[in-house]
Amino acid sequence: MTTMTKPNAVLEIFYMDAGGGHRSAMNALKDVLAERYPGWQVKPVDLQKLLEPIDPIHRITRRITRPLQRILGQIAPKLALEPVQAQDVYNTALKHGSTRGLGAILPILQAFIRLFALELEEILRQHWREPGHDKPDLVVSVIPNFNGVMFRALKDVHPDVPFVTIMTDMVDCPPNFWMEDQDQVMICGTQKAVEQAKASGFYPAANLIEVSGMMLKGSFYDQPDAARLSHSALGLSPDRATGLIMFGGNGSLTASLAILNRLEKAGLEIQTIVMCGNNKKLHDALRGRAGCHAVGFVSNVADYMRLADFVIGKPGPGSISEAIHMGCPVIVERNANTMPQERPNVDWILDMSVGIAVKSFEKQIVGAVQRLLNDIESYKRNIRTNVPYNCAVFEVATHLGHLVAARGR
Repeated sequence: MTTMTKPNAVLEIFYMDAGGGHRSAMNALKDVLAERYPGWQVKPVDLQKLLEPIDPIHRITRRITRPLQRILGQIAPKLALEPVQAQDVYNTALKHGSTRGLGAILPILQAFIRLFALELEEILRQHWREPGHDKPDLVVSVIPNFNGVMFRALKDVHPDVPFVTIMTDMVDCPPNFWMEDQDQVMICGTQKAVEQAKASGFYPAANLIEVSGMMLKGSFYDQPDAARLSHSALGLSPDRATGLIMFGGNGSLTASLAILNRLEKAGLEIQTIVMCGNNKKLHDALRGRAGCHAVGFVSNVADYMRLADFVIGKPGPGSISEAIHMGCPVIVERNANTMPQERPNVDWILDMSVGIAVKSFEKQIVGAVQRLLNDIESYKRNIRTNVPYNCAVFEVATHLGHLVAARGR
């Protein structure tokens, strides 16, 4: 029996740009919803922009940049100084590979949320009470930490509107990271996360949904097309092992160059594709490098990943899920620089036997690549047999359709 959904439903998806994974998940879901439910209004909401007035980093840098801008405007009118947001500090650290100590940000952020909860909730209430603002049929969050304040503000304004949290990490880092004690729907992409949700006692069975992984863009489900992109088009050989190096949308100059230099010095017979993202310095540094093709920020990462035999990068849930979905074993790093929420992802890689973890790319990458290439067929077989086929974004769209239909009834 087909479930009839509300034809003109309004759905808000809250995301942030810290790291880029939340935006990617939001865009993947938005695209599928637009195709499946063309009458819906799917509205992305950047929570960081919404909360800008209370962002302490933004407030401090705004005080500094305003007087400087007045002076600069007289000298060079075309140049502009913009205040910095908290997520810009995080993204800059990722770009430079300076993540040591970023783990300390999490308790500070959570303390800030607790301290300013009333102010945060009032900003969110104003968002939903704004004149002309369409009442949502569903509010969806793909970000951690803020789900408590978002839920309370929503229920103050629209107590009948369901709130859904979709985890974009493989596991939770309690307390108050992803899972909150509130009447909401929780969607998890791994069995471990489901076990955590059950153990929390927060969610009845009807409000706890397991899907087959992290949400991936639709391009990861396209059929291979050699005419779209090929080794030769990138100046690479189809007969040599190809490693893809990827450190998220902000890239990493330090880590990428360290890996490339070590591999080159060892004389391994491999070639590389480096996904630089928004990191122009990294892209420029790799221009003309033999056996290496540098790629800027692109929307078709899947096409490049299809050309790779394995992937080297940070243990982010999105990049791991993309690589495994494309049949590529992974090599990741776990040490003091690894973010707390990403450390369990390394455990998942090792439990599934789909990759290798090292303490230092600079010291151990050569041995890790040699080990992986010597047994790559076993790793690829483990991907096929140990990991469920990931169609999470389509499963999530179906569940949201059911929630909207139930609300309509």
